[in-house]
Amino acid sequence: MPTARRGQESIDISAPPDLVYDLVADVTRMGDWSPECYRCEWLDGVSTAAPGARFRGYNRLGLMRWERTAVVGTAERGREFSFTTVNDGAGREETRWRYTMEPTPSGGTLLTESFEFLWCSMVNRLAEAAIPRGRQMDRGIQETLRRIKKAAETAA
Repeated sequence: MPTARRGQESIDISAPPDLVYDLVADVTRMGDWSPECYRCEWLDGVSTAAPGARFRGYNRLGLMRWERTAVVGTAERGREFSFTTVNDGAGREETRWRYTMEPTPSGGTLLTESFEFLWCSMVNRLAEAAIPRGRQMDRGIQETLRRIKKAAETAA
């Protein structure tokens, strides 16, 4: 269960790790999975995940809208996909997102999604006191994992 600073959730998926990775690492499909990030697009002419590749994510939560550039950290098919969001205006890393795929004895995948806030402004810290962001993140991750599971099992 996440706190407002970090968290993770896992789900068992009846599909092989390579298939699950292919879904997760295709950031252009993030809007299919996430209840908060409704669209992503690759930047710099890139069209697939590789370390150092950049993409932009567009997010919404209630009336709030924001976008962030993200940089792929790890892109190991069937094992791990990670990226870090960057605040373009401040030029600093903000949140690291990580998806790990572990093969299960049944031939499926244990998919784990985790996040860690690397930097948080004073305004965000004050907002955390008023808004249960940890619970929102928890529900968002659970919904994201359920949607990935459904797509992967349909494709398997």
